[in-house]
This record gives sequence, structure tokens and C-alpha cells, in this order.
Amino acid sequence: MTDTLPFDAVRELDVDGTTYKMADLRALEEQGLCDLDTLPVSIRILLESVLRNADGETVTAADVKNAAGWKPDVPDAEVPFSPSRVVLQDLTGVPAVVDLAALRSEVDRKDRDPTLVEPEIPIDLVIDHSVQVDYFDSEDAYEKNVELEYERNAERYRAIKWAQNAFENFNVVPPGTGIVHQVNLEHLGRVVHARERDGEKWLLPDTLVGTDSHTPMIGGIGVVGWGVGGIEAEAAMLGQPVTMKLPEVVGVRLEGELPEGATATDLVLHITERLREVGVVDRFVEFFGPGVENLTVPDRATIANMAPEQGSTISMFPVDEQTLEYLELTGRDPAHIDLVREYLEAQGLFGEQEPEYTEVVEFDLSTVEPSLAGHKRPQDRIPMGDVKRSFRGLLHGEFEDDLDDVDEDALQRWLGEGDAAGAETDGGVQVEPESELHPLTKRVEVDLDGETVEIGHGDVLVSAITSCTNTSNPSVMIAAGLLAQNAVEKGLDVPPYVKTSLAPGSRVVTQYLEESGLLPYLEELGYAVVGYGCTTCIGNAGPLPDPIEQAIDDHDLWTTSVLSGNRNFEARIHPKIRANYLASPPLVVAYGLAGRMDVDLENEPLGTDEEGGSVYLADIWPDAADVQAAIHENVSPEMFEEKYASVFEGDERWAALDAPTGDVYEWDDDSTYIREPPFFQDFPLEKPGVADIEDARCLLTLGDTVTTDHISPAGPFGSDLPAGQWLLDNGVEPHEFNTYGARRGNHEVMMRGTFANVRIENEMLDDVEGGYTIHHPTDEQTTVFEASQRYREEGVPLVVMAGEEFGTGSSRDWAAKGTDLLGVRATIAESYERIYRDNLVGMGVLPLQFDDGDSWESLGLDGSEIFTIHGLDDGLDVMDELTVIAERADGSTVEFPVTAQVGTPAAVTYIEHGGILHYVLRRLLMR
Repeated sequence: MTDTLPFDAVRELDVDGTTYKMADLRALEEQGLCDLDTLPVSIRILLESVLRNADGETVTAADVKNAAGWKPDVPDAEVPFSPSRVVLQDLTGVPAVVDLAALRSEVDRKDRDPTLVEPEIPIDLVIDHSVQVDYFDSEDAYEKNVELEYERNAERYRAIKWAQNAFENFNVVPPGTGIVHQVNLEHLGRVVHARERDGEKWLLPDTLVGTDSHTPMIGGIGVVGWGVGGIEAEAAMLGQPVTMKLPEVVGVRLEGELPEGATATDLVLHITERLREVGVVDRFVEFFGPGVENLTVPDRATIANMAPEQGSTISMFPVDEQTLEYLELTGRDPAHIDLVREYLEAQGLFGEQEPEYTEVVEFDLSTVEPSLAGHKRPQDRIPMGDVKRSFRGLLHGEFEDDLDDVDEDALQRWLGEGDAAGAETDGGVQVEPESELHPLTKRVEVDLDGETVEIGHGDVLVSAITSCTNTSNPSVMIAAGLLAQNAVEKGLDVPPYVKTSLAPGSRVVTQYLEESGLLPYLEELGYAVVGYGCTTCIGNAGPLPDPIEQAIDDHDLWTTSVLSGNRNFEARIHPKIRANYLASPPLVVAYGLAGRMDVDLENEPLGTDEEGGSVYLADIWPDAADVQAAIHENVSPEMFEEKYASVFEGDERWAALDAPTGDVYEWDDDSTYIREPPFFQDFPLEKPGVADIEDARCLLTLGDTVTTDHISPAGPFGSDLPAGQWLLDNGVEPHEFNTYGARRGNHEVMMRGTFANVRIENEMLDDVEGGYTIHHPTDEQTTVFEASQRYREEGVPLVVMAGEEFGTGSSRDWAAKGTDLLGVRATIAESYERIYRDNLVGMGVLPLQFDDGDSWESLGLDGSEIFTIHGLDDGLDVMDELTVIAERADGSTVEFPVTAQVGTPAAVTYIEHGGILHYVLRRLLMR
């Protein structure tokens, strides 16, 4: 920010007697560069960032013109976006700390001042992704889980605490506080910043990038922010703009209002389904229209949270009167709220806007119905009344080959497809004779602490109120509490085989559930507070009882989970649970009470009351008026002010945690959690450039929708996997393995865990799940890691082939880092999810895309070929067209075109340097 912005754009604004400077967008309109009213709000905020940071070198006047030139038919232009802050969570934040420490170590080895590596913008790291649900359904579950959290993660937390002291503007929200996006929404988010620069006060929009894909949740209060990989976030911290193509913007026009019985969760599942159909990958989404005012800010935040599931980069709402009321409710300073209004009004950014959009999607809120999403993708919405039929159809498809001489009429009755007349019933539930459909209806006895219970296909083993998607919304949390109260008063209970948990996204939630008198009812059903973090949604559901896990393995049971989260990918929730469903908190409790997923809650009872009468969901579902009354009476600004007053201080455990000191981190060669990564060691000052990739082998051949969970899982792992074997070899016992997510500061574990998800399917192998592949030309089956090491010893570069939506899911930089460390030089897919593609570029791995209509299958490839990628010897251009030649064992070849998915000159530069941090480090060392 300087006094000499181009286009005479520095203006002054007086707010309550204080004079601020600002980069005034109206200056651009006055000079004919744009018509502000036609620009989407998100584009205007991008434009302000470009204008304010224009220094004639990193950001130029031409960049300002490019951003100002946005049209619905978007020009092919790139913009350098400089966020005002960065938000981290600990699973992605620890690798960022490790990378920053490694950069300092290499600068120090080069005899330069290590503090050259210093964040230039504020950083907030919220520790929320490490707590696991080991203890539950008890009043001391929280304390026990936190004790275990510190015991497991003390070394990681010491590294975070070192960063807090070693770097300026590096704030840490300690464990036991809340979930990053809810803390961001309720406290960290400012909407507008007042900052001092060179002795002058400036106003600017609050903008951010975060190392979690659900960062766009902040769009619920009108803040532009999105998820990036840790690699890109680290570069932004060090002053490197996030260079992006000028995005298309989709406007979603909302009308109507939600009907009685429908929740914000139901709404977001509808919108996610709709926007996936529209196709919004790499696009911004803005909500507008008369329906917006019928949504509370927490409702809006629920929608914005699931931007990555929708496919969009951001999904944001306008800043309006409701936004300011929410800022007041959550304890923000009244003077700051006045400043937000004054600045946004001066920029023409306050209130409802109806600009031009690339595409407009109409959505009627009144069409929303109670829904779930599953069984393994968040965009696969299922109306609640169809869940039973859907699950049974899924089960039938899995076990169809095991059905011998089945009575077709009985099967159709069981599936719900035929005439159910005459079918036996049990409490309203259709049953069939055991001998008829045994593979589908079998039940298994297990002993749980001396009590014999039966479990079978479809039983709910995990019922978790979790995730900031919903715990940030008082309406659904209060609804869950009221439903629990009604259920307890009716005499209902949760079956003993269901693992129940409540993980509020902030301590405010616990306080209003206590003050409303609803928490005891949730606790009576087993939903006691287990921690303040992501828990089940991130894969930290903790273990199931040993007899249940054994029964699943022995009898191949398709059990289920239900959670109020945003992700339900394969093996994410628990590696042994095959079907996972997203639902609102009250429906999470309802399915927990039912204990089964193959139940029609619209027509079948949840259970029986004390007199033996059937109790249906409708009997215990709370009225909307009761929910709103409870919110009005029990949620207050004082709660937020009290709980966030000491947000950066932590408890006695955090205070007692010893941390290293000094500008350079002291690496411990014996550590199994924090190790110096190899990325910057013996760092050459000359960039490596690009060249043709010759005689490469294919490490894996993958299908569609391979997620970052498949590529770099976050959950637990066993001693039979390469990562577990390495830990055993280094003296770590299996009960101390922790999770992949907790080990992200150790490249030795993470590279061994890459492509090691127990549910990933390498199409080179028949009916084999897990991280296995074929080593060519020996044709030996081995682990992906072992094969990669053999190829490395042989000097053979690697490629990976995949289908559509490669890398969808969480913004995991280790999905790209691990790919790089395995020796993969290029990936070839039908399409990519944005963050994974950008992370690959950030690590110097070249993402290539098949031509439309082409795939490895259609081209007759199977992964046994030798691959050569031509067209790089002369350099790499933006979206360069290259040629791949695949040579089969018989000498025949397949030649096909691919496009390099490097959309900006900056991305080309990062590939040439071997990665974005490599580029930043060279710049620092050559100053």
C-alpha cells in the first residue's frame, strides 16, 4: 500500500473522527475502466486487492486493468491476488511450519540471515484437527480426549509454539477452543480491516486464503476467502501473490423461504447437488435475490462452508443488515461494526447487489425437503424418505452374486420395489424369512462389556454431531437438543452399539446448550461433549469396540455412520464403515435412535415408548417456533465476548508446554513427528527448467473421483502398511502410531502413506483395494511405495493416470508433496479438482489433461506401457499442448495429445523452478 497507486485511486475516508486511506474503486469507474454496478461483488473485492497492492513490479497497472475488465464472458486474463491474512488448521499448519522452518534452515546454511523467511501478512493457526473420539458417552470424555490429544501431539504442538514465538504476526488458537472455520466466522473474521502501514491508517476488505478447503465458509459474512494447499499459502505468507485466472462468476438467485421441517443442512445438500449439476469448478458463486433475506447468517455460512463440495472456489453472500446484526451478536466491537458499514458503503459494496453474472441459477427455498447425502459423496443427495430404498439397493448390488435361488418376490418386497402386501412386519419394518435373503439380512451377535447385542448390514455404528458446517448454526444445534429432549421424555434410547458424540465448533455452543437446559438430554442419549474440533468429520472418529470391528471383518458387514459433517468419502469416517451419510444434527440424533440406516423415518417408528406404543420422528421433531424462541432466550453477545476473550491463551496444558526457541528450528534426527523435509536441502540457485519426460512408467491407473483422501489419507493406519512398518522400525509401537494427519510433519511417514488409502483401487490390479501396484517390467505386485523406490533406484521417472475429478476433496498439500516424493513427474487425468491441480504445480509436478472424449481406457492403455511426453524440450507455455507416446510390450504405440493444466505464466514459472516455494527461496537468496 503506497501513496502512489495508479489511476489516482488513493482516497481518504473519515469515520468517527479518524481519517483513513483507501484504494477507491470509484476512481477506476471515473476513468472509464469499469462499471462497478455490473461487476460481481467478489470481482470488486479482487479488484480492490490488485489496485491497493499495485507497486509497478509484482502488481502493475496492467493487472488492475485486467481485473477491472471482467465481463460475464470472462476475458482470458490473470490477476495477482494478495490476501489480507492466512488461516491454518493444525493438520495442514504443521507442514507449513515445517516448510517455513526448513526454508530458514537452508537460508542459514547459505550464510544468510534466516529471518529473511518471515510472514508478511498475519497468520492465524487454529489447532482443531487432532482431537480424536477415544472416549464418549461420559461426563469426563472431553477431559480424557484432550489429555490423549496432548500426549499424542506434544511434539507437533511444540513446533507450532516455536513458530508462534519465532515469527511475527503468527497467532495460535490452542487446542480445546473450537473448529477453525467457526472460530473464523465468530471471531477472527473482520469483514473490513483497519491497518497501519508506514505510519498511516488504511481500510481494506478482509480477504484470506486458508489451508483447508472449507475456508469459503467465511463467505457467509461476505468475506472473500478460499482454500489453497499449504504450499500456496506459505508463498502467500511470504509475500507472493496468489496468481489466478480471472474467474467466471455464477449468480444463484434465491427466492421463497424454507418450509417447516426443513433445515439449513437440508438446504445446503440441495444446493450442493444443484451446483454440481451446473458445474462450478474454478468458478466463484454469489447468492442474491429476495430469498437471501430469509436466511440467517449462520444459514448462509452453512451454504458457504460446502463450496468445495459444490465445486466452487467460493460461495459468498452480500454484507447486509443481517450481517451487521450477526457481528453484533457475536460480540464484535460496535465501533468496528460502524466502520464496516461506512467503508463498504463508500465502496458501493454494502447491501443487495444485482450485477451481471456469467450464468444465473434459480433456486426456490420452498422446494427443500429433509435429506441426507451418501453413501460416499457429499453431492449425492437422498430424500429422507428414499434412504431405506437407496441403502438396500446399494447392499443388493454388493451381495447380488451371493444370492442363490432367491425368491424374486421376496427380494422386491425387501428392496421396496414391489407390492409389499403380505410381508411380515416387525414394529412397522418389513422383514423376510432368514433363509430367503440371508446374505442381505444376516445379524451377528457381539459381546459389548458383558451385554450381547446384534449388528448387521445398515446398522449405524457412528452417530456424530460434528463439523463447523452445522455446529456454527444455533438453529440446527438447538433443534438437535429439543429433539433429544422430546426423545428422552418419550422413553427412547440409542442402541448400545452406536458410538455417539457431540463436538461443538466453539465453546459458545456448549454454553447456550447448557443455558437452554438441552445439553443434559443430549448427554442422556450419549451425545456428551467429546472435544472442540473436527473429530469424526476429519476421520478422527476413534476406534470402534474390538468385538464390533472383528464382527465387521469376519462377516463382511456393510455398516453405516451418520454425521453432521461435509465429507463422507470412502474410509474417511472409519476404515471399517462402508457407507457414510451426511445429515442435520437433529437427523443425526434421529438415526442414532433408530440405530439403522435402512429405515423409513417418514413412515416407520424410531422405537417404542414406555407403554409399548410406536414413536415416530414426527412425534419428537421440534417446532420451528420453539427453536427460534430457544435461540432468542439463550444466545447472547456476552457469551461470545467471554469465550473469545482469551482465545490465544489456551489452558494450563498449553501454558506448560515447553517449546524450542531461536530463529532456526532445532531438528531432531530421532523424531518420528517432525523432520526436516528434503525439498530445500542442497538447494541450487539455478532453476532446473523443463525437459521432455522419457521412458516413464505408470505408478497407478485410477478411475473417477479419486479424492485427496484416497491420495493422502488423514486417518489411522496399521503396522502392515509401509508407514506403519517405518514407525515400527523406528521404535514406535502400533498404539502410538496416531494418524496420518498427525504425522504430516514427517515426510518419511507421509510419502509411505501416499496412495495408501485402504479403499483406493488401482485398476492395474483385479479386485484389490489399497495402496498396491505392479512393478514393470517384472510384473510383481507390491506396495506403491516399494514400487516407487525400485523405480527410483532404476532411474525411471513416473506418471499417474486417472479419470474425472482427480484430487477432489480436502486441500491436502501432502497429496501433492507425496506424489512428488514418490518420483511422479506428471499426472494425466480427464479432469482435476482445482486445489489438487494447483498443489501439483506448486510442487513442480506437471498436471496433464486428456483431450475431451479421451481417457486411458478409451485409448486402450492399462498402465503397463512406457510413456514419453514430448514438447517440453522447447520450454513450457500456458495451457501448452503436448504429445504422449505410450509404447506397449509388443512394440506397438499409442500417441495422444494432452494439455498442460498450467493456466497462468506464474504457474509456468513454478513448474520451471520445481515448485512455488523453490521459486520464493531463490528470490530470497538472490536479494
